[in-house]
Amino acid sequence: MSELLETTRPLLVGPDIVSPPYPIKMKGKVIQGFGRGSKELGIPTANLPEAATNALCEDVETGIYYGWAQVGDDSSVYPMVMSLGWNPYYKNEKKSAEVHIMHVFPEDFYGVELRVIVLGYIRPERDYDSIDALIQDINIDIKVAHLSLARPSYITFKSDPFFTNETN
Repeated sequence: MSELLETTRPLLVGPDIVSPPYPIKMKGKVIQGFGRGSKELGIPTANLPEAATNALCEDVETGIYYGWAQVGDDSSVYPMVMSLGWNPYYKNEKKSAEVHIMHVFPEDFYGVELRVIVLGYIRPERDYDSIDALIQDINIDIKVAHLSLARPSYITFKSDPFFTNETN
């Protein structure tokens, strides 16, 4: 990730202590998305089922969020950013929850359970004049998520019981 990202946006968002309505916990089996994340943007995403997306949309506004994610039976928990909404650049006709996990996985994991704890809001959805502008904003979102999750109150959620199979 480039350290030379140009932005006037703050690179640290949310309070120092996780505050309501967070944490928001959600899980679902990864479904096939639009195929844009990896191929078109170079930023792979795992898409949650429509039921999980619709349930989350009842509680929060559309936009870009940050938090932690876990894939399947892997005990590792990774930082993530999630786009929740319509993706105005692509003019989607239904809402989606697309999770970019900040880790390189060797292969796709469709059909595997994804657990996500959403801990904060980065920004509203936007439309863009170009795909390059969209990619730059996503890279800024990734930087914001890393910095925002580095605070002690947020780090504690990496070991939340939600991420252990015994409690669910």
